[in-house]
Order: sequence, then structure tokens, then C-alpha cells
Amino acid sequence: MWGEKSVLFLMATELEYGEHLKKLIKPHIIGVGPIEAAIHTTKILSSMKNENRLPDLVVSLGSSGSQKLKQTEVYQVSSVSWRDMDATVLGVEKGVTPFVDLPATVDMPTLIPGFPSASLSTGGNVVSGDGYKNIKTDMVDMETYAVLRSCQTFNVPLFGLRGISDGQKELEHAMDWRQYLHIVDEKLANALKLLDKVLEQPEK
Repeated sequence: MWGEKSVLFLMATELEYGEHLKKLIKPHIIGVGPIEAAIHTTKILSSMKNENRLPDLVVSLGSSGSQKLKQTEVYQVSSVSWRDMDATVLGVEKGVTPFVDLPATVDMPTLIPGFPSASLSTGGNVVSGDGYKNIKTDMVDMETYAVLRSCQTFNVPLFGLRGISDGQKELEHAMDWRQYLHIVDEKLANALKLLDKVLEQPEK
């Protein structure tokens, strides 16, 4: 239990799961990118449903890239879009999946009062340098939209937290992404402590 709720925590990689988060949670690792995230999230939720223990809330957390936001700071996800989806040649708005009743941008709950929030886009590519020119959202990742779609399938709400690990300069190797993960880890843990206080409060 987390607060008064059963919460499922999901992260993409063990590299983002540092010493501060280890004191608070034991997340499921769902892999990098939309396909891995969708497969593993669906598998986890399907198993939980079969055991009649679907969570009250899923929390997706980890690192993110941004040229707009301050490096190492953490934000709750206010909305998420899928930047890879482009069926515009069929007359469909960019970001909208044909025959799926969802807008290009899906709003998400911001549960921590007063905590900064930001918009997010999910895609199958690592965004760097000039790649941000066509990004309209505040930050980017590779999993949240896929996790959202899986959660919607099981009618479970999703809350997102992302810490900015890179984006101010072009990525040249993996260490450019990893260098601030220990700081992001600590700040994600602090955000989860705030979330715990929120979830402890009785529903109105």
C-alpha cells in the first residue's frame, strides 16, 4: 500500500532506479521504448487482473529530455502525446491514431498540489540537438504514452513523474544521459514522498 492506495510503480531501466528510490519503492522494470513498455505493462496488469488485485493507481517515473525545462528538476506529467504517430496522408491529425477515439494530446492527472507540471511526448527515438525543433511539448520520453494505453485498457489511472536528465546539449554518448541520473533519483524520491501524503488523505 502507498498511502491508502495500492500503487504499481513502473520504470524503464534499472539505471534510473537509484539508492533514494530503492528506500521507497520496488518498481517493475518495463524496458525502453513504446513497444517494450506496452508489452510489459499489459502483461503485468493482465496478471494482476487475473488475481483480482488491479492497483488503484499506476505511477510511471524516470528520466526525460528537455530543452525547455531545468536539468535535474522533476515534473508531474500534465499531458502526453505520441510523436511517432503520423497518418496525416489519410487526413488524420498528426498524433491521432486512426479508428481510436483519443485526441492527439491526452490529459493526465496532476496529483501533487503546487508541484510543477509539464507536457510530455512519447516516441521510439532518443531526441537530441536539432531533434527538439519539431517537439511542441515541454519534455520527451519513450514509454509514458504506451503505459497510458495499457492502463486505459484495464481502466486504471496513470500518474507520471519525470526528471530532466538531458537536453541542454546534444547527446554524444550514453554517459551524457546518465550523468545526472543520481540527482534525478533523489528528486523523484522526494516527489514520491509528497505523493504519499496526498494518497494518505481520505477521498472527498
